[in-house]
Amino acid sequence: MANTRRLTDSERELARKILVQTRQQIEALAGGDPDLLWAARRYVYIRLQHDERGNPMKRKNLKMKKWIAQKGKCAMCSEELPETGAELDRIEPMKGYTAANTKLVCHKCHRDDQEKKGFA
Repeated sequence: MANTRRLTDSERELARKILVQTRQQIEALAGGDPDLLWAARRYVYIRLQHDERGNPMKRKNLKMKKWIAQKGKCAMCSEELPETGAELDRIEPMKGYTAANTKLVCHKCHRDDQEKKGFA
């Protein structure tokens, strides 16, 4: 597996500044309203996740395509996948959730693989 890109110290500092500015803008939008603050944070958080992972419908469609291509079997252990709870595993994390860069796996294999890679 390829290494994922890490920020340099100077890049990390610039990213921190973006984070500080974003937090300030969200707080200004909320104007002291805690419910609006929560909703605005959540909105931004979810959209940033979609930028990296794609939206839930896109991932659901990809899972279905992978299920068909893999004939309902886990790409790692070849056991039958459960009807719900199968997980998309990115081969190279930075390349995103695409048909060419993912495999559909059972939860146990995914967790075991993540632990072996030091992510658990």
